Amino acid sequence: MMNVNLLRHIPKVDEIIKNKAWQDVCEIYPEAIAKDALRQYIHRLREDIKQSKVSSIPSIEEIISHSQRIAEKQVASGLKRVINATGIIIHTNLGRSILADSAIDAIKNAASSYTNLEYDLEKGTRGDRHNHCLQIIKKLTGAEDALVVNNNAGAVLLVLNTLASGKEVIISRGELIEIGGSFRIPDVMKKSGAILKEVGTTNRTHMKDYEEAVTSSTGLFMKAHTSNYVIKGFTRQVSTEEIVSLGNKYNIPTYFDAGSGLLYPIMGKDAPDEPSITEEIKKGIDIISFSGDKLLGGPQAGIIIGKAAYIEACKSNPLTRALRPDKFTLAGLEGTLILYLDESWARQKIPTIRMIFEDKEKLRRRAKKISREIKNLKGLLTVSVIPILSEVGGGSLPDVSIPSFGLALEPEIGIERFEGRLRNLKVPIIGRIEKDRFILDMRTIQQEDETDLIAGIKDALFEDG
Repeated sequence: MMNVNLLRHIPKVDEIIKNKAWQDVCEIYPEAIAKDALRQYIHRLREDIKQSKVSSIPSIEEIISHSQRIAEKQVASGLKRVINATGIIIHTNLGRSILADSAIDAIKNAASSYTNLEYDLEKGTRGDRHNHCLQIIKKLTGAEDALVVNNNAGAVLLVLNTLASGKEVIISRGELIEIGGSFRIPDVMKKSGAILKEVGTTNRTHMKDYEEAVTSSTGLFMKAHTSNYVIKGFTRQVSTEEIVSLGNKYNIPTYFDAGSGLLYPIMGKDAPDEPSITEEIKKGIDIISFSGDKLLGGPQAGIIIGKAAYIEACKSNPLTRALRPDKFTLAGLEGTLILYLDESWARQKIPTIRMIFEDKEKLRRRAKKISREIKNLKGLLTVSVIPILSEVGGGSLPDVSIPSFGLALEPEIGIERFEGRLRNLKVPIIGRIEKDRFILDMRTIQQEDETDLIAGIKDALFEDG
């Protein structure tokens, strides 16, 4: 039965807010939020008493402590820092690429002060935000001109709408890709106003297929890099050089959606099928677009490069304003691109590139060190260091696996319960489950995350963790 006396003994709000502990809470959180959290807790306490879930009234200090936890959740950011232990380097669900320090510094500078975003400092007149990053992109790629928009999906939409609205776009059936979030080339083409004209078959398309499809309504020859899957066996796709030759023959513009954005072939033989942006532009393609936050290792952006006349047409399209990047994107992108001026800088200082090339023996040593830290939790956890495979991710290099080392954890509390607790930590830990073991891949765990990783594992093993 409900204990009515317990309800009577719940401290009044006026009494609680006179306590010194309450004043400490109000130093951290706005008083209105703190009071709302207090009322929520007292309401919950009353309900628990009515359902006979509570046999005693917490002290005022305990009530304040519980209220503080509620207040903390109310003001906590929905976008949280997490520890990526999945081994997927460009993890779309976890925000894709981590930015280099120089990119972060550039964003901080843009965020904390006014900038010359659309102001020409030399002329003292209104400027153009599209000029930022322009010179360095041209220098790195060899393109005549460039344009940055908010993501590569936007870049594809803009290019198709600018060059082929109301006209036919010829593309191989094997390149009608879909990526995460249901982004499909045919759907984007329809929205752009262009008319899809697919040629060839899923596994084989020839130059004659394109040529036989040309009519007076043809507006564009298009290629799309199949960055998130590989077709093997009896296959044939038309090369960039062949597309360019067709474009020249029929005076029709050519476009390559390169997707992942490998700026130059730093991966060598390990990525034989991944197009290098600098190499593709040398082949004479009219226009290329690619992502900023995949293999490039920068912020989310769509980068369009190519012949000046076509880029200028894109800039003049009213859609460009809707797709334009903000000052943070431009600052972070420029901070990333500067590192590409030297290949050794790119490998060392761009986290995405650094993780791809991280030596597996170094990862093994880091795993061993963490293993020693948590092996003393006898009876609660079994730990082993194991060889595993990492992935590049982000729809990039689907056929490439990178040898790595990780930790295999077997918690006494059960794998599902353990995984759930790790996800709900103050700094969530995201890993993967394989063969009833929780796997932590060292390749994507940043060294500065190791202290929180160890503390999080320990917290998750206890009932109040």
